[in-house]
Amino acid sequence: MKLITVAGPPSSGKTSVILKLIECMNCAKGSIGVVKFDCLTSFDNLSYEEAGIPVQTGFSGKICPDHYFVSNIEDAVQWGVESGFELLITESAGLCNRCSPYIRGILAVCVIDNLSGVNTPRKIGPMLKFADIVVVTKGDIVSQAEREVFAFNIRQVNSAAKVIFVNGITGQGAFILAKYLQQAVEIQSLTDTKLRFTTPAAVCSYCTGETKIGAPYQMGMMKKMEFKNL
Repeated sequence: MKLITVAGPPSSGKTSVILKLIECMNCAKGSIGVVKFDCLTSFDNLSYEEAGIPVQTGFSGKICPDHYFVSNIEDAVQWGVESGFELLITESAGLCNRCSPYIRGILAVCVIDNLSGVNTPRKIGPMLKFADIVVVTKGDIVSQAEREVFAFNIRQVNSAAKVIFVNGITGQGAFILAKYLQQAVEIQSLTDTKLRFTTPAAVCSYCTGETKIGAPYQMGMMKKMEFKNL
C-alpha cells in the first residue's frame, strides 16, 4: 500500500484537492482510503462518503493535532493495509504554521490558499519547508502576477518542492498532481520511521487543564517574551 500525507492551513482546500485527485487516478472503487484528522468537528467525511471513498475520522480535541497524528498514524496504516487499499491518504486538520505532520520517506503534500496573501509562504514553517509537493488553490481568483509572486515566495522557502496550481472546483491541475504522486513508495508499517521535523512542544500546566493566568500557575515547558523599555 502507498501512503500520502496531505497537510495545510485551515480552509485551504485540502479535501477538495483530494477528491479531485482521486477522480483523476481512475483507480478501482474502494481501492483508495482516507483518514481525516481534525480538531473539534468535521463534515469532510460526508463529502468522501458521497463520493464512495472509505474514510475514517479522528478528533484531537484538546490534544495538539500534530501529537494526535503521530499517536494514531501507525493504526491508520494498519487499517489501510487490512482494508486492502492500494493507496491511503491522510488529511491533517487545519494546522498552525508550526505544525509538520510529515514522515521521512513518505510523500508529503502541503496545500495552501493563494488568497491568504502573497507573503503567507514566508510565514509557514516546517509544514511548507519540508513538503515534497506544494499545491496552491484558488489561484484562479487572483491575477497572473499574484500567482507568480506567490509561487516565487514558495520557492524561497522550499526550492526543492514541486509547485502545482489546482482548482478544487473544476479539478484543473489535479491530473498533473496525480502524475507526481506515482512516486509514492509501498509500505506495510511505519514502525521505527521518523518524522521529518519535531512536533510543537506541548508540556506545560495549561496542557493539563490549568486555566488561571499568572506566573505561579505556569509550570513545565514555557516560553516568555522579552519586553524592552521604549
